[in-house]
Amino acid sequence: LVESNRITHRDTKSYFGVLLDDNNRKPICRLHLNRSKQYLETFDENKKGTKHLIEAIEDIYKYKSDIENSLKNYLAEDEE
Repeated sequence: LVESNRITHRDTKSYFGVLLDDNNRKPICRLHLNRSKQYLETFDENKKGTKHLIEAIEDIYKYKSDIENSLKNYLAEDEE
């Protein structure tokens, strides 16, 4: 959906964040991996996060459309 150089990451104590344009106000998703249960967090048009339980890192592929929708929301904002 965008050039790969627009996608960046930041690792914090509580999650690994995937960002658009290296902007912490544009999180595409977050991986919460430091707990006994691991989660992928995606964001809606209001930037409200939804956590999805994952058992293996490959489970993120199940949420491809949620991740793409997070990204599309920021692209729509940029067009306004």
